[in-house]
Amino acid sequence: MNETLAAVTSTSTGEAFQFWVLGTVAVLGALGTVFMKRSVHSALCLAGTMVVLAVFYLASGAYFLGIVQIVVYTGAVMMLFLFVLMLVGVTASDSLKETIKGQRWMAVLCGLGFAVLLLGGLGNASVSTFNGLDAANANGNVHGLAALLFTKYVFAFEITGALLVTAAVAAMVLTHRERPQRAHTQRELSEKRVREGVQLPPLPAPGVYARHNAVDIAGLLPDGTPAELSVNPTLRGRGQIRDVSPEAMERLAALEQRTEEYLERNDDEKEDAR
Repeated sequence: MNETLAAVTSTSTGEAFQFWVLGTVAVLGALGTVFMKRSVHSALCLAGTMVVLAVFYLASGAYFLGIVQIVVYTGAVMMLFLFVLMLVGVTASDSLKETIKGQRWMAVLCGLGFAVLLLGGLGNASVSTFNGLDAANANGNVHGLAALLFTKYVFAFEITGALLVTAAVAAMVLTHRERPQRAHTQRELSEKRVREGVQLPPLPAPGVYARHNAVDIAGLLPDGTPAELSVNPTLRGRGQIRDVSPEAMERLAALEQRTEEYLERNDDEKEDAR
């Protein structure tokens, strides 16, 4: 009996290595959830922590609980939360604004209360045994969980489902934008462009097709000057547009000629040396 108990309670080297590595990742993910400035990054850190917890469950033999952790919490709840954040567009400046007076102190008190409950539960589990656990798992862990969910805790289970449906509907409401006025037709847009005097025909294509058609080279107008509208303003702001003006082309041709002359002199010197 003592040998069996020692074998069950002992920890192998692989288990210890797995615990310290995954535990470190889980703690770092939890800290990132709290201290990240962007809500999307916090949600991703929390999703990583949940995946690590699922690995802990699977390594401990709780296969059903590990799969539920990944499918329900990480795959459904967290991804729904992340999807809502990306649709609504909550920025760091929005998350720092207190919509309810004193909500930070309330959050701190709730966090401390949750920590006390968690420590109390862990301490109780470490010093005592659970009554009725063997009877609940007599027909298997999955059957025991299903019996509890759909008999004793069916009301809490249905309330959780209603909260998830409410969250989905709230995401649709928050992301819906009412159009204050009807969309303009193509004819109205064309008339507006004519009245404002903007570019009426299509924009000129980039590049000079006789030599190249790169997007970082402005097209030439009939008088030989570069067409400013033929290149992307982003490339112009980055300073990545090549100059194709006549002066620049003359300098390029002169440079090519000098390069050819230099190569020819090198070839002549090599032949004389032979």
